[in-house]
Amino acid sequence: MYYPRLIDKYLAEWASKSGRKPLLLRGARQVGKSSAVRNLGTHFDSYVEINFEKDPALSAVFQNNLDVKRIISQLAVIAGKNIIPGKTLLFIDEIQSCPQAIMALRFFKEDLPDLHVVAAGSLLEFTLEDIPTFGVGRIHSMFMYPMTFDEFAIANGENLLIEARESASIENPLPEPLHQKFIDLMRTYLLVGGMPEVVSKWVETHDYLACQEIQDDIIISYEDDFSKYHRKIDTTLLRQTLRSAALQATKKFVYSAVGGGYKTHEVKKALELLTLAGLIIPVTHTSSNGLPLGSEADSSYQKMLLLDSGLMLRLLNMSIGNETEITTQILTSNIVDLVNKGSMAEMLAGLEILHYQTPNLRHDLYYWTRTAKNAQAEIDYITSFRQQVLPIEIKAGVQGGMKSLWGFLRDKKLTNAVRMSLENFGILKYVDNQDNDSERIVTICPLYAISQLNRIMEVDIP
Repeated sequence: MYYPRLIDKYLAEWASKSGRKPLLLRGARQVGKSSAVRNLGTHFDSYVEINFEKDPALSAVFQNNLDVKRIISQLAVIAGKNIIPGKTLLFIDEIQSCPQAIMALRFFKEDLPDLHVVAAGSLLEFTLEDIPTFGVGRIHSMFMYPMTFDEFAIANGENLLIEARESASIENPLPEPLHQKFIDLMRTYLLVGGMPEVVSKWVETHDYLACQEIQDDIIISYEDDFSKYHRKIDTTLLRQTLRSAALQATKKFVYSAVGGGYKTHEVKKALELLTLAGLIIPVTHTSSNGLPLGSEADSSYQKMLLLDSGLMLRLLNMSIGNETEITTQILTSNIVDLVNKGSMAEMLAGLEILHYQTPNLRHDLYYWTRTAKNAQAEIDYITSFRQQVLPIEIKAGVQGGMKSLWGFLRDKKLTNAVRMSLENFGILKYVDNQDNDSERIVTICPLYAISQLNRIMEVDIP
């Protein structure tokens, strides 16, 4: 069964545009790329799919030359279907296995502009690195990730709950029973995560152990891919680096903690490859003095997130064997302990911030830390709102001071910030006596409502 994805809207918009370019759908293995394209295909008169991993012999069609009219006529014969511009969706899956097919994409725009062509593949980023000018200006990319919390909730039939949240605001927070229901759903999402196959198994069985079996299979398939990275790198190093990233998630990454006697430059290379594969997402320090945030980024200070909370828990189990304890804490702890344990809430927040941004661009995540020796101040994430720097802190419940946040706002001369927690919608106002009685406003956004952050702030922040 196909569960609706946020990217469906963007795919439909792409399909409806005149002058569209061939589309390259990018993202880690098993995040649902192929399923999303097949769902798009149901809206066409006909749909043709080729897969270079299932049928490597198809690569021969692209070898002689890149005449796309010839290629299409031959693919139509192979598929046993006419491929008609304007009526057929052609899906080229696992395209990384045929670099010539990637090169051919740009010619569809020139020679068959009315034909809808989508390509996708796992480990695609490695192939694209080798052909960096494969289609500049002639190919459009979209980036896809595991299922968001909203997508997970809808897959579980909670459409009405989502609708209720979309009418909530700072002035009109959710009724307490609905707020508690969201918290319970968030607990489940932390454990199950957003890998579509795992979510499907949860919806079908509500069996955590059955979900964990699939998560283990996904991790093994990722590690099996290490040998395909076509780089001369130790697969044991990649495996240890991935597990270390899980252990160090949301903390400044320490290269020596990977162990095994590997040198810093070797671990850095492993991190780069794991990032290319989409398995980890770096969060980079920025001085945060203005926009764009990347102009003041310092990659020597980075935190690492895993692509999915459920997979992170399984990696922790493989690394230190304490996943059962963490799982128990998530299921039974009070909400303050839940948010504090294992940095899960901070990681989840970062992933949600990333996933709700437009898929038409590659987005980066940033944080701020005071880099002076022995300094403790840190802001979990830095983004922007109304062309201003916007700091975001992740806190537990109604407790926890915000000394770092108030100090950051004062130092950077900012008025707005966000506190993400499992509190209900709300707002904190603070008159800073140390800064000419300037008023600071902190919007409280529940972790289950990160998709609504811009709406909440546009409506409720003066």
